[in-house]
Amino acid sequence: MTRDSHDARLHRRLTDALYVEAMLLADEARAYFDEAGRAEREALDPLIRVSFSCESLKVTTRLMHVIAWLLTQRAVEAGEIGARDALDPSRRLGDAPVTDAALLAILPDRARSLIESSSDLHRRVARLDAAQGSPEPTDSPALSMQRRLSSVF
Repeated sequence: MTRDSHDARLHRRLTDALYVEAMLLADEARAYFDEAGRAEREALDPLIRVSFSCESLKVTTRLMHVIAWLLTQRAVEAGEIGARDALDPSRRLGDAPVTDAALLAILPDRARSLIESSSDLHRRVARLDAAQGSPEPTDSPALSMQRRLSSVF
């Protein structure tokens, strides 16, 4: 097995695992913020209740950015779009909304856990997105050119 095919298989497995994680977290967040968290939200001070609702939107935004990025990666792997197309700014990972640490500390435990999990997932995918399109540090210009030529022929 060549290094490129090994890297492609590893990338596919990582993408698939992150996609499953993102979908499960999205379902968990939807269930909590739409249903189970309703009683916890209603018990909060009115101003904190509004912040709680804003945080649920931030969780959704983070997860949708991650899922869109992962779907782009799957499209590249399936040959539906080119790897260069995935580098277009419109297909890169969107910025994650920030959660205030002081607010996070006063939210219910389950809400805090979902917020932290969505932030952590977004951070991990952001590292992959940042590395995308970057040459490997050990690659020489000649090796890089050879790889490009071999992918064309």
